[in-house]
Amino acid sequence: MLAVLITLTPGRQNELIDCQKARVRIALLPIMDVKIHWNSTQELLECAYILSESTREWLKNPKYSAYRPLFTTQDDWTNVKYDLEVLWPFRYWTLWMSKWHTLTLHHLITGYNDMFDHMVGVMRALAKMKTQWKEDLYFAVKFARQKLAKYYTEVTPTTGMLLISAHTLDPFQKLRLLRKWDKGMDTYPEDETIYTTHHHETFLQ
Repeated sequence: MLAVLITLTPGRQNELIDCQKARVRIALLPIMDVKIHWNSTQELLECAYILSESTREWLKNPKYSAYRPLFTTQDDWTNVKYDLEVLWPFRYWTLWMSKWHTLTLHHLITGYNDMFDHMVGVMRALAKMKTQWKEDLYFAVKFARQKLAKYYTEVTPTTGMLLISAHTLDPFQKLRLLRKWDKGMDTYPEDETIYTTHHHETFLQ
């Protein structure tokens, strides 16, 4: 509602911009609405969070005192901050993939691993929290991880080998990820033979 009130007139917009001058080099305005696409809700929340202090300053103007009850509480802002931190790697990878104009296949495993690791870390941090919204966030992340795992398990051996091959051909990655998966790879040469045989049977015959 505040976003609607602030953007209602050019004068109000300029007043909000003036409130930001001491904090940022490039001023923002609240996002009224966004197209339904990846990250759209997060983009709206992120803009609102960035503008929270400036909006508070804007509301100090006596002529807007009637709007002060509409301002989000500090607990709600904390909730928004947690949500943004949870969603950050999903936004990063979807934006990165959508803006890249060349091959991205060799980055898929890294992207999946990054999102899995992030969700495990969030769940570990929230596991013992008793606040209701933190418990809700914990279970939301838990179900999101299960959903991502479902997508990941649908990778067939053939497509999985294709992803691994693309990853190992990346000069910046090579075999480092595989060594992380299988710490015995350097100790047991037969492991490398299995990978080589599977690659040969899948792609070269």
